[in-house]
Amino acid sequence: MGFDFKVIHQDVSTKARCGLLTLDRGVIETPVFMPVGTQGTVKALSPLDLEECSAQIILGNAYHLYLRPGLDIIKEAGGLHRFMHWEKPILTDSGGYQIFSLAVLRKILDEGVEFQSHLDGSRHFLKPEDVVNIQNVLGSDIMMPLDECVPYPTSYDQAELAVGRTTSWARRSKTEALKSDKGVLFGIAQGSTYEDLRKRSIEELREIGFKGYAIGGLSVGEPQDLRYNILRSCIDYFPLVSPRYLMGVGLPEDILEAVSAGVDMFDCVVPTRYGRNGTAFTSEGKVTVRNGSFSRAFKPLDENCDCYCCRNFTRAYLRHLFNTGEILGLRLVSYHNIYFFIHLMSEARCAIKENRFRAFKDDFLKKCASTC
Repeated sequence: MGFDFKVIHQDVSTKARCGLLTLDRGVIETPVFMPVGTQGTVKALSPLDLEECSAQIILGNAYHLYLRPGLDIIKEAGGLHRFMHWEKPILTDSGGYQIFSLAVLRKILDEGVEFQSHLDGSRHFLKPEDVVNIQNVLGSDIMMPLDECVPYPTSYDQAELAVGRTTSWARRSKTEALKSDKGVLFGIAQGSTYEDLRKRSIEELREIGFKGYAIGGLSVGEPQDLRYNILRSCIDYFPLVSPRYLMGVGLPEDILEAVSAGVDMFDCVVPTRYGRNGTAFTSEGKVTVRNGSFSRAFKPLDENCDCYCCRNFTRAYLRHLFNTGEILGLRLVSYHNIYFFIHLMSEARCAIKENRFRAFKDDFLKKCASTC
């Protein structure tokens, strides 16, 4: 599996940087937002929609795809890319977060994780090596190893135990990945909100050696200020020459703050989840489509947006679709949100190259503070 990452410019007043991540299936400009297609689909959107939105890479989930439709079916289909008709890169999460969120349905051991399917109650045991091999069957371009994500708040001792297990599993995952050399394996740093544990986790991962590094275990209930402090305190421990991926953090203001700290890759279900519930992100703040004042609002969601939804439909029409339970409503708002997030990253890249990222971020935050 080919891989290359180059930082091509860093903003002069922040740690924001833009780069090129080269994989066999394409070259990705960073910072980049990756739409989440947990079960082999970005909810309500087709691959053509994603192409129109300029998506460079999407995310799938090994845990969910392992359970349904199952590896045999995906293997017979020729891999996940062919199965879902997406030719560009796919990053797959190991499903560690989903497994650990099952709480009463799983048991964590040093050897791996025993869990009960949330679908049918069947019992499974997955080792770190198994998770790598699942992603090899999927044909993932970037693979995430099994890690232990702890909730917030958690005790120091519990967080330290999780760091040790995450490091052990990362080492075993790399050994397994080297046997096939199919996908690019990233390491995932844990440590909850303890700065010394974050530093230790990153240093141990660097000793093992990965082509990219992820920051896991944030956005699990901790206050925003604490999340930002942890991110800023640990970012410099990552290699400058490797992509940095902040997992599951996805509100625009959080993304821009992380870009400012030097993060390159993002994913989150926020754009489609909010879209299905009738909330749109715009250049002037969030818009609640069901708002009664929009019944005669014959203007687009965002007059500064040129997506298919904003070029062709009004707030009044979108409100009508949601109030009548029409599927087209959630599809159009989800489409707009994905387009908005992807193009926010495009604008951020331009601002970084022109050394004006701080002003760009501050201006955006002022405008997006409102909700209507």
